[in-house]
Amino acid sequence: MLVVLHLFALFLLVALGFYVFVADPRRRANQTFAAFIAFLAIWTTKDLVFWNFYPRDVAAGWWASASFVTALLMQYSMVVFAWVFPENARTPRRRAAILFAPGLVLIPAALFGLLWHRAGFEDNRFVIDLTPLAYAFVVYVYVVFFYGAVVLFQKYRRYQGTQQGQQVGAIIWGLAITGVLKTLANLALPFLGIYDLLPLSSILVLPGVLIFAYAILNFKLFSLQTALNQFRLFPITYKVALSIASVAIVSFGVFQIPIAWWAFRNGMDFEAWRRYLVFSVISALIPNLLLVLLVLRTISRPLQRITLAAVEVAKGGYGTEVDLRKSNDEIGLLADSFNEMSRKMAADIDELQRLNEQLIRAEKLAAMGTLAAGVAHEVNNPLASISSLVQMMRAEAGHSDETRERLNLISAQIERINQVTKDMTNFARSRPAAKHNVDVNTIVSTAMRLANFDKVFQALDIERKLATGLPSVYADDDQLQQVFLNLLLNARDAMPDGGKLTVQSLRVNGNVTVEIADSGIGIDVDEAKQIFDPFFTTKPAGKGTGLGLAVCYGIVTDHDGRIEVTPNEPRGSIFRVILPVAQ
Repeated sequence: MLVVLHLFALFLLVALGFYVFVADPRRRANQTFAAFIAFLAIWTTKDLVFWNFYPRDVAAGWWASASFVTALLMQYSMVVFAWVFPENARTPRRRAAILFAPGLVLIPAALFGLLWHRAGFEDNRFVIDLTPLAYAFVVYVYVVFFYGAVVLFQKYRRYQGTQQGQQVGAIIWGLAITGVLKTLANLALPFLGIYDLLPLSSILVLPGVLIFAYAILNFKLFSLQTALNQFRLFPITYKVALSIASVAIVSFGVFQIPIAWWAFRNGMDFEAWRRYLVFSVISALIPNLLLVLLVLRTISRPLQRITLAAVEVAKGGYGTEVDLRKSNDEIGLLADSFNEMSRKMAADIDELQRLNEQLIRAEKLAAMGTLAAGVAHEVNNPLASISSLVQMMRAEAGHSDETRERLNLISAQIERINQVTKDMTNFARSRPAAKHNVDVNTIVSTAMRLANFDKVFQALDIERKLATGLPSVYADDDQLQQVFLNLLLNARDAMPDGGKLTVQSLRVNGNVTVEIADSGIGIDVDEAKQIFDPFFTTKPAGKGTGLGLAVCYGIVTDHDGRIEVTPNEPRGSIFRVILPVAQ
C-alpha cells in the first residue's frame, strides 16, 4: 500500500510541475515552482526507495543525508519564488548569497554524515541520534522557511484587495499547511519517539502543493479552458519529451514485462539472463524506430518543406506558401508566420511595382507636358501665319475650282493641326482644381447627357446602374466630367457597329467606384500597360492623338484616386475610376 501511495504522489508531482511549467516556461515563478517540484520529487523517490525496497539498516545513513539536503534545497527554491512572485522580478543576488551562504557548510556536513551519531532501526523502528550540528541545520532550514513566508506576507499586504494579493494569500496558506504537516511528521512526532508518519511525509505535502499551483495559475488549475490554453502553444521539445516517455512506458508494458516473465520463469541463472538481455535489446529496436519516425515526422519533414519554400522565395517566387498540417508548436507557428510573410511580401512587391509604374507614368506626363507646351508654341506661330495667308488667298477672286478645292483642303488640315496643338496645350496646362464635395452620380449623368448628342452614341444599348445613397467625393466636377465624357466617347469608338455599354457606380472598400464597360474590340494585355501613356493610342491614324487617357489619368491621380482597365467578359473592356470618399 505504501509503495502505491509513493508512486501516486510521484506521478502527481511530476504531472503538476510539468503542467505549471508549460503554462509559461519563461516566467520565473513557474521556473522556481518547477524547481521546487523537482526537489520534492527527489524527496518522494528517496522515500519510495528507502521505505519499500532498500535494506534499511544499510541505507539509513544516505536516506538521512538526502532528507537534510533536499529539505534545504526546497526552502531555497521557496525563497526564490517569494522574491520573484508575482512581479516576475529578478532574484536579488547579493541577498541570496548572504542567505544561502551557510549551506556551503551544512550541505557537505550532511553528505559526510556529520549530523548524526547513529541512524538505523531498533526493534523494526527507525531511530536517529542527532548531533548539535543537525539541530543547527534544522534551525537554519526554518529560518529560511520563515524568511520566505515573511517576504510573501509583505507582498500580500502590498497587493491586498487585488487578484495578486489573493494569489499570494493562497500561497501563504499552502505554505502554512505544508509546514505544519512536515514539522509534525519529520520533527515533532519523531522527537517524541513516534516515527509512524515519517514514511508519509512526502505525501502530506500534496495538499499544500496543489494550493501552490492553483494560486500560480490564477485559480484556474482545474479549468478546462485553462487546460486548452496550456496546450495552445505546446513547444515541440515537450512533445518529443512526452512522446519518448509514452513510448518508454508502453514498450515497458508491452515488451519488457513479458520478456522478463519468460526469461526468469524458471529461475535467475546465466541462461535466463542471456535470454533476457538478448531479447531486451531486440525489443528496444521497435520503440527506437518509432521514436525516429516520430522525430522525422514532427521535426525533419516540416523543416525541409519550410526550407524548400524559403529557397523558392529567395529565387523570386514571392507568395510561395508551406503546406503543413496545422499544429500549435514552434514549427506550426514558424510555418504560419512564413506563409504570412510570403503573402505580405508578394503583396508589397505588387504594390511597389504599381507605385513604380505610377511614378514612371507621372514622370512621362511631366516630361511630355513640357514637350507638348513647347511644340504647340513653336507650331502655332508659323501655323497662324500660314492660316492667315490661306484665308487671304481664299478671299481673292479669279481662282479656278481646282485651286479653291486645294485651298479648302489646306484650311481643313490647318484646322486639324490646330486641334492637335489645342489638345497638346490642354494636356500641358495644369489648371488648379476647384474641389468641393460633389455627387458622382450627378457628374456621370451630365457626362452621359452630353455624349448622347452624338448619333453613334445614341445607337448603343446603354444600361445605367447608378447606386443610390453614395457618399460625396471631394473633387472638381468639371474635371471629373471631362474624365467620364472621354471614357464614354472612347467606349463609343470601341463599338463602331454598336454594342452594349454599362455604366455603373458603387461603393467598394470605402471608395466610390465608377465602371464604364463596353462590348467592343477590347484592349490587348500589353497595350493595357501603356494605354495611359501620352501619345499612345490604339485608334487608327487620324482618329486620335493619344492624349485623352493620359489627361484622364492625371486628373484622377490629382484627386488621390486610381483609374484601371480590365478585360470585360466575353469581350470588351472595363474602365474603373476609383475615388476616395470625402472626409
